Amino acid sequence: MKPWSVGIIGLAGLAAIVAGAYASPEVLLAVAALAAAGIGIGWPYFLGIPAKKTLAVLIGLPGVGSAVAATYLPAPGFLDCTPSFLAVLLSCLGAGWIASSRFNGVREMILVAAISSAIALLAGLIRWPDRIVAPLGIVSAGLAGPLAGLVFSDIAVLPAALVGVVVGAVLVSFRRLVILNGEGLNVLAAVGMGLGPVSAVGSLAYFIDKLLIY
Repeated sequence: MKPWSVGIIGLAGLAAIVAGAYASPEVLLAVAALAAAGIGIGWPYFLGIPAKKTLAVLIGLPGVGSAVAATYLPAPGFLDCTPSFLAVLLSCLGAGWIASSRFNGVREMILVAAISSAIALLAGLIRWPDRIVAPLGIVSAGLAGPLAGLVFSDIAVLPAALVGVVVGAVLVSFRRLVILNGEGLNVLAAVGMGLGPVSAVGSLAYFIDKLLIY
């Protein structure tokens, strides 16, 4: 297939999601489950991995389960079960930090991403409502990225700001998941939830670095 067909498929998926949202929860669930299955089935072929069926199940099934949970869990904890499905993915995304450190032999993006993450995490420690902390964390991380880029590296303002905003959005989103879980986290659960989004940031930083700087 032509490279542009990927974008067409993505647009079709977005259209199906919007249509499902305006139709009914069951239709939206079906769309989300089909999308997760499509991702699970398609990625092994994209990667050229021999064990396609096994990998398809490992990738697609958590997505389907997360969609079912988000459909039927009562408000406001629509995503309460999502962290358990995300764990499969998050444990792999930490490799992005390694990829960032090896990419062109330049480690400045790691520093920019780490500083932005630290600012967002510090903002998340403030015991204020999410409607205040979420924008504060995103904006603060978005400002910290370019500042760190100017002080510690030659990274341009745009990619550094983009890293900061994306990192901030990811980390404040996970803060919301933790709050919805209440005080029921034990030590091991806290370790998992604390390190999970940090792992995700590594891959985000790598891909932004590769797309905007390379």
